[in-house]
Amino acid sequence: MLALVAAGSVFFPGLFVLSKQTLKRLMGWSEGDAAIVSTRLVSSVQALMASSAGCIIASSCRDVMEDRHWLTEAYILFATPYFAYDIYAMFLCYWHKMQVKGHEEQEGERGGGVKSMGAAVIGYLRRETLMVLHHVFMVAFCFPASLLWRRGQGDFFQGVLFLAELSTPSVCLGKVLIRYKQQHTLLHRLNGVLLLLTFFSCRVLLFPYLYFAYSRYASIPVYQVPLVAPWQVNLGAGLLWPLQLYWFTLICRGALRQLAAPRSASPCLTSSNGCTPHQEDGQKDGH
Repeated sequence: MLALVAAGSVFFPGLFVLSKQTLKRLMGWSEGDAAIVSTRLVSSVQALMASSAGCIIASSCRDVMEDRHWLTEAYILFATPYFAYDIYAMFLCYWHKMQVKGHEEQEGERGGGVKSMGAAVIGYLRRETLMVLHHVFMVAFCFPASLLWRRGQGDFFQGVLFLAELSTPSVCLGKVLIRYKQQHTLLHRLNGVLLLLTFFSCRVLLFPYLYFAYSRYASIPVYQVPLVAPWQVNLGAGLLWPLQLYWFTLICRGALRQLAAPRSASPCLTSSNGCTPHQEDGQKDGH
């Protein structure tokens, strides 16, 4: 157990550092640009790993409650450190963006308007409140719920939950394209369509499907499932599903803005990890 947690604690920060240093040396990028793109890369890698694990687990479990798969608990242990890492990585992105913004606003002045570390932390927590709370909830609640409170049951449902990460690579690609002012390219538009489809199918429909799948297993109406489901399940769904609906509305609003003003310079169709949406260049997004 501890070995998998330790492996995740090394893998995700290590991949971030390796990617950042590679981009700086081979591409000549600045520290800030390399850190921001590396953060998106690590998020995408984690999302692909989680989705792959989810696909394997869900397809292997015929009995949605009793069938077990070793990958379920193994990946939970391995991936849990990612959420702590991502909070720090997103803060680095915020810090670098504030530095650039400060220098642009006060070019030529010593200090360039860069915030102190304390002010940056406060600003980051205010700006990314939902993302931080989402990640803390994943570690503080979902981790023990998935490992301890399930009592070895429901690997199928845990695998389906992993599939929620399918939308994250589109989120990350969209944010990178926007940062480099490529939001009006065909790639960005195609990525936006893919984001809408994956976010709706893998996040918005996720929790209704879980309740539907259990209703079929237990041969009861869907509306009775919350009455028999463990309180931890209802609490998790009650907190996480409204968040997905909120982020999806932001994505749809971004899409409508682009359709209404296709030549506008405003970013659109972006979304975080998370997984949870972040905000980049004034644009909300979901991860």
